[in-house]
Amino acid sequence: MTDQKPSRREAILHALLELLENDPGARITTSVLARSVGVTEAALYRHFPSKRKMFEALLEFAEEAVFSRCQVILQEQDDVRVRLQQLVHLVLVFAERNPGLCCVLTGDALVGENEALRKRASQFFERLETQVRQTLKEGEIRQGLRPRTSATRGADFVLVFMEGRIQRFIRSSFSRLPSTDFDESWGLVAEAVWS
Repeated sequence: MTDQKPSRREAILHALLELLENDPGARITTSVLARSVGVTEAALYRHFPSKRKMFEALLEFAEEAVFSRCQVILQEQDDVRVRLQQLVHLVLVFAERNPGLCCVLTGDALVGENEALRKRASQFFERLETQVRQTLKEGEIRQGLRPRTSATRGADFVLVFMEGRIQRFIRSSFSRLPSTDFDESWGLVAEAVWS
């Protein structure tokens, strides 16, 4: 079996992620990206009509990767407590494996970009929050779990935990992994969500 060479489009996105990972605070221009890929800026634009489209492709990848796996967890796991733990762990491990993409999802890499793109990135976490809220409501209805607060506040708390871990990962130049000591930390989060 031979290794398939990534398409030019994939190579461009991979180079963009590497630039974001290697210099998280830097603004990435198309000239820097083209140089990194080893092509002209015109070649970049043959594959993506704008830098915005590149970021949108990264966001679509993140959504597909995370939410398709979320659906598998929802179908395979009946216990809502385990389901929620697995959903949160999934997101943290995904972030850990995709450091450059974390900068896009949190909006750090989108400073100075189109506002619509920043809103598009925030939808990732809004969608996660909706999934967590629905899971908490299911636990109350189907399993009789007693929440310490409303599903909305519980989901907010869980999202703050996830986003905080991802922000710390970025702030530490990707040295403090989001999933470190997850089981112990999750125990504290679960205690705060359910009585």
